[in-house]
Amino acid sequence: MSETQFTPRVFSGIQPSGGLTLGNYLGAIKRFVDMQGEEFETVYCMVDLHAITAKFLEPETLRKNTRELCAGFIASGIDPEKSILINQSQVPEHAQLGWIFNCVARMGWMQRMTQFKDKAGKNAQNQSLGLFAYPALMAADILIYHATHVPVGEDQKQHVELTRDIAAKFNHDYGVDFFPMAEPVIEGAATRVMSLRDGSKKMSKSDPSDASRINMTDDADAIAKKIRKAKTDPDALPSEAKGLEERPEARNLVNIYAALSEQSVDQVLTEVGGKQFGEFKPMLAELAVDKLAPISSEMARLMNEQDEIDRILTRGAERAREITAPILRQTYDIVGMVPPVQI
Repeated sequence: MSETQFTPRVFSGIQPSGGLTLGNYLGAIKRFVDMQGEEFETVYCMVDLHAITAKFLEPETLRKNTRELCAGFIASGIDPEKSILINQSQVPEHAQLGWIFNCVARMGWMQRMTQFKDKAGKNAQNQSLGLFAYPALMAADILIYHATHVPVGEDQKQHVELTRDIAAKFNHDYGVDFFPMAEPVIEGAATRVMSLRDGSKKMSKSDPSDASRINMTDDADAIAKKIRKAKTDPDALPSEAKGLEERPEARNLVNIYAALSEQSVDQVLTEVGGKQFGEFKPMLAELAVDKLAPISSEMARLMNEQDEIDRILTRGAERAREITAPILRQTYDIVGMVPPVQI
């Protein structure tokens, strides 16, 4: 059997479970923008089905978060004409393939997922079945497009590896070469942005301290203030990356500067090595305001044009289903089920 040639296609998504942060921008959205172009077809998703797995969200909150996330994608540079921009629940093939993958994935595979262990903590028996089965739906999100590349943070790499396991088992069980082996794309200086108050913790929208994060809706004054107050240590910045190994707060701020300026950490340290934080923080604040404040302003404008956001997502779903509907029909046929009725 000859090896199937799959169209180079990127898929990735973010949960609309709360406000966007600098961590979302540098760890995901900025890379989404960079991958737009002629090399790949790109599909980017607001994964609202995933957003309801861990906690209850008021319906209006979920709708607002979804539109705000879409506004953040567009304001950051994702072009709805170059990329397919979708809301997950508007493309039903995600959930339909997700059920099939629930039947392909093994319980033991799911029990090894560290994200579930981290989120469930000591209350595993109290968590939703959706949270436990989350990685199978993520596999469906990716494979319903036959995506070949998945830009993710380091904490999601295990889920992409599970996606490959599910694809391999499906292909083996049914004697086909139907689903591709998607490759995780993990790169950049700030794929894991840490809290501004504690360099050992990931920057999170759920942190009770607003000072711990830069929100993508923050204005220029708020961005600069948070960087000025970010936790640091008393030592000068080193001249090489090795000098940051035991300095989590320093490493975090240098990583952020490197990502925003599109330089390597070594290039940044060549420039700022030997400087105290009293000199470096204003440099970082100026850079962050220059890069992020225009995004915040454009997000605010778009949120005042919600009909336009809804139109973009409806069109995105139509374009997405031109890809997903045939793949689901073929999947049903392979499994031996009657293909869904075409609409």
